[in-house]
Amino acid sequence: MLHYRLDGPEQGQPLILGPSLGTSLRLWQPQLQALARTFRVLRYDLPGHGDSPADGKASTVDDLAELVLEVAAAEGMDGFHYAGVSIGGAIGATLAVRHPGRLRSLTMICSSARFGDPRAWQERAALVRTQGTAPLLETAPGRWFAHTSDPGLPNDRSPNGEPRTGRTLQGELLGDLAAADPAGYAACCDALGAYDLRADLAAVTVPTLVVAGREDPATPPPHARELADGIPGATLVELPAAAHLANVDQPARVTQALLTHLPGPTGTQVRREVLGDAHVDRAAARTTGFTRDFQDFITRYAWGEIWTRPGLDRRTRSCVTLTALVARGHLDELAMHVRAALRNGLTPDEIGEVLLQSAVYCGVPAANAAFAVAQRVLTELEQEP
Repeated sequence: MLHYRLDGPEQGQPLILGPSLGTSLRLWQPQLQALARTFRVLRYDLPGHGDSPADGKASTVDDLAELVLEVAAAEGMDGFHYAGVSIGGAIGATLAVRHPGRLRSLTMICSSARFGDPRAWQERAALVRTQGTAPLLETAPGRWFAHTSDPGLPNDRSPNGEPRTGRTLQGELLGDLAAADPAGYAACCDALGAYDLRADLAAVTVPTLVVAGREDPATPPPHARELADGIPGATLVELPAAAHLANVDQPARVTQALLTHLPGPTGTQVRREVLGDAHVDRAAARTTGFTRDFQDFITRYAWGEIWTRPGLDRRTRSCVTLTALVARGHLDELAMHVRAALRNGLTPDEIGEVLLQSAVYCGVPAANAAFAVAQRVLTELEQEP
């Protein structure tokens, strides 16, 4: 099975991220924090890359797609969003064509429906099988990055796909190439040489985003335009000053494009995640014809448009909410949001710090009442089974 790593809330929508040839799951580090705020993110290593063992049977992109489905099944991801760079994008497109019921959306970054002349891939595979990936290291920076930062080549790899202090991500990715298993890398070259999805693009029916780097020598913009023209309703984004690893060259722009493309959680989902099913069920049971419109309003606006924004994580939003409720003296709401703050990851001590801070700016009487409410909630929770 492929090596993979999970990040983000367990209840978040599943999102699988595929790497480019020669890299590892660390490739997605620039986007991880923003995506993992709301999505359950699964990053994987290709065979023979990162911590995945080489797999001699995985000689086609279809084979690689089946390996991705295997790790998705291991985590109970029956349906998932998918984004991939280069061969990672090709794997996603193959999944969309061969297994249309599994994907909820697709993003292809610096990818293609066909990666050039198969003979070039056969020659690269033969080179790597005899000499390893060392001959590729001299030209890789120019293919991968529009502007290199003298990344150097690390002799070993950092754990869990995280960049080491003192080394650039560029250097870490080149280190992945240096450490790639020759058999695994060559098998991926064989897969790219045999890959041709041009006749099947119209079969991709999920919402699709195509991202191109204008300085990408490996899959230049015409490759992306062919994808966007062939996939019904696809959105095309071309990024300046971006080469083949566009998400590293232009991390903020790629992150924003992904967040715009990917659907956020619904207001009802977020409300249940923050307040708990029991509270939302009670509120729904008490809804009348007179209050129905108000319940719909707060679900759509407060929970669907504000709490889902990527600018603050839920812990921070809980801190802000607690302070506002103390300031206005809304003690019933405060009790509800003390429980919510615990669900969002705040500890009782951290809640106490928020209330203490509120005492300075909201007044001692307001904070005194708030401490009493919070203590009651914490005591009730200790007594619950």
